[in-house]
Amino acid sequence: MSTPDPHLPAIHLRPPRNWINDPNGLTFHDGHYHVFFQHNPHGPDHTGVHWGHHRSTDLVTWEELPVALTPTPGGDDADGCFSGNAVSDGDRMLAFYSAYRTDRWWQPIATAESRDNGLTWHKHPGLVIPTPPEGTSMYRDPYVWRHGERWRMLVGASVTGDRGAALLYESSDLVDWRYRGPFFADGPDVDGWTGWECPQYATFGDRGVLVVSLWDVVAGPRSTRVYVGGEQAGRFVPTGHRPLDHGPDLYAPALLHAPDGRWLLWGWSWEARDQQWSRDAGWAGVLTVPRELSLAEDGTVRQQPATEVLGYRGRKVVHATGWSAADDLGAVGTAFDLTARVRPRGDAPCGLRLETAAGEHLDIVVDPVAGELVVDRDHASLDPRARGGRYRVPLGGQRDSVDFRVIVDGSIVEVFLDSGETLTSRCYPTGPAPWRLRTFGGPDHIVDVWELHADVRRAAVGQDELRTTAS
Repeated sequence: MSTPDPHLPAIHLRPPRNWINDPNGLTFHDGHYHVFFQHNPHGPDHTGVHWGHHRSTDLVTWEELPVALTPTPGGDDADGCFSGNAVSDGDRMLAFYSAYRTDRWWQPIATAESRDNGLTWHKHPGLVIPTPPEGTSMYRDPYVWRHGERWRMLVGASVTGDRGAALLYESSDLVDWRYRGPFFADGPDVDGWTGWECPQYATFGDRGVLVVSLWDVVAGPRSTRVYVGGEQAGRFVPTGHRPLDHGPDLYAPALLHAPDGRWLLWGWSWEARDQQWSRDAGWAGVLTVPRELSLAEDGTVRQQPATEVLGYRGRKVVHATGWSAADDLGAVGTAFDLTARVRPRGDAPCGLRLETAAGEHLDIVVDPVAGELVVDRDHASLDPRARGGRYRVPLGGQRDSVDFRVIVDGSIVEVFLDSGETLTSRCYPTGPAPWRLRTFGGPDHIVDVWELHADVRRAAVGQDELRTTAS
């Protein structure tokens, strides 16, 4: 029997092997949450991309369904069924996706539908939107939603002047789409990005939140950004923007409007290690835990783990209060959920340290002078093939203490501040569990840690129980 991969997450959503990237097609239909994603079922590389598919009734136990969309040899999507989304329309689900071919710079919009709750899919002939409008130099990633009695679609693009844009279309029947112009375009940006991928839009009364992923023609995927504003005459008018996530390892977030009114978000967390290491491991990429996205009265976009994530918690393994210069709080495993209140006792940085081997540790630092929380992974792996770096979240205002939650699962670390700010990163410890949790800098603290149930995992549906995916 092979040794389990300690870096493979236990509770985060991904297929058991091979490649995964952008979450796609998030929708609720016939009593199930559906999460699709970019997936290469044949290896851990970004090539030959299909749509993988999981569904759940409770956001905790997931069924792995057959691949939903497969490239058609010689067809409009011959080289990949790239990103998009899905909607629930009566007794069917309808997927909109980017049809990728290497001999075409744009990715026209194609559709497919399912009438059996996502078990099988049939592609519609032809293309819904075959060509981009004039003045675009990048075009992909549809996002469709119902707006009153009509349907809307945003498509990620770059328009004249290397300006990122979300282009707006409208339809009454999900078949014929009329181009309405840019919903919003911004830039050019000093960071050098070329265009926007995966535009997503959420409404909160008369206010709106536009989430985009910044893509550069040379560097490729870069980071995520959220704009807050409102609509005027069918155009989005922002009042400002900021990073959606402050970490280095989150991209292409996607939204789902849950039946209870919440906006749920999943993101893709890419690998932060040498590519050959991922190939040897046989897998790459993971989705974040589902997050609840909300908009505060002051215009702040906030994220927290979806309430259902509490369903993964098992035994409490740490409960610690007090202060000490080097306080050993106890042992933890490779998958745990931590809540903490940390109060510095002076101006010196302090915080929590996850010690995974001698000389190997991940630090979460409260810096009271800089007014920041810092995730320091410069020493998080003794393997030189893992990336390091220090990443910062502004705390905002004067604080006596900082409350935060950290979900660690194999190689993914998600940090959630009480302010609603988040930081997502990956690290690859070489030391075996159990690991040690410590404080440093002598803070006052209250820390609780629960193990995450490896047994509460998605239940794969046997392929012989389901019909073969239609193309």
